[in-house]
Amino acid sequence: MKTIGIVAEYNPFHTGHAHHIRETRRLFPEETAVIAVMSGNWVQRGECAVTDKWTRAEMALSGGVDLVLELPTVWATASAEGFAKGAVALLEATGVVDVLSFGSECGKIAPLRELARCLNSPEFSKALRRELDPKKSFAQCRRQAAARLLDEKTAALLDTPNNSLGVEYLRFLPSNMEAVTIPRCGAGHDSAAECAGFPSASFLRQQIRSGNVTSISPFQPLSWNGEAADMKYLERALIARLRAMTLEEAEALPDSGDGLAARLLCAARQTANLEELYALTKTRTYAHARVRRLALHALLGLRREDIPTAPPYIRVLGFNHRGQELLKKMNRTASLPFFVKPAHSRRLSSQAQVLFALEDRFTDLFGLCFPTPRPGGLEWTTNPIMIR
Repeated sequence: MKTIGIVAEYNPFHTGHAHHIRETRRLFPEETAVIAVMSGNWVQRGECAVTDKWTRAEMALSGGVDLVLELPTVWATASAEGFAKGAVALLEATGVVDVLSFGSECGKIAPLRELARCLNSPEFSKALRRELDPKKSFAQCRRQAAARLLDEKTAALLDTPNNSLGVEYLRFLPSNMEAVTIPRCGAGHDSAAECAGFPSASFLRQQIRSGNVTSISPFQPLSWNGEAADMKYLERALIARLRAMTLEEAEALPDSGDGLAARLLCAARQTANLEELYALTKTRTYAHARVRRLALHALLGLRREDIPTAPPYIRVLGFNHRGQELLKKMNRTASLPFFVKPAHSRRLSSQAQVLFALEDRFTDLFGLCFPTPRPGGLEWTTNPIMIR
């Protein structure tokens, strides 16, 4: 049996994700199992997921995934490089994943591999240093450095989000793992529309948060009509946190360099509106997503020193019968301890328990993102989703 590894947010799971799983399985004639490493309650765009990680794990299991593992918040809310590094490390640590599959705009693995090799090379580091300019964003500098070493057409692949993230996966891909990419179908990333039966997750989140759940049910394998999480419920709490921070505390946040921390604190003293906060902080140099993540890290109280060099454990969020068989196999193959019931986290190393304690805090804060606030302690009282 071939085991496919997928990295995802499933925020929420939709027909495009189900298509990705089906198309990946079609590439392999033998029986396949699918493991998804999925972001928890906080996501890479610097905000809360539209619903909790257990509900999204159930959606994924209903849509073709066999085993859902959690990507801890410290990597789920990192830059594309940190996100990919943490997720691929978890897939490798299972000891059962044969193939990494991801979606991309180009749908071709060869040029993405070429870019990954380029970005990992010493020559690229030198070229990037020559391109760095305070008037340009890091993404622009990186693209121009890649163009110098390769060609403009290949470097331009970095301009599209799924291609760019795919390159990051390939940069950290272990030598014993194959990689495939599936062409992305339907609406573009962050598109506020539905296209050919494949809407963007942004469109679905917008509809869910507007209360239009019934209209989007055809695009979700598992119908869901629960309350939606939204950053608007923590807006003033986030601004209050920023106004109470010292510059030293802000500079200890992950990815806070280049004067961004000071600019964010200054903006927080000018507005109590999140979108305006982001707009006041963003410049040509500071990408919008980076600003959002920095603000979120301030809210969560996540410091640079809190992030381990690599994941210290594997957390199971959900599984079906085939996923249960994978867990049995992982008893022999996994290079990291894994646990199914939250109480079993107490058996982990001290470093791993520190990270789980952070996740507990992050989940308690996430519970305040709902119209009806959820109680604390859910990290300890919620068991994985099991589908028979």
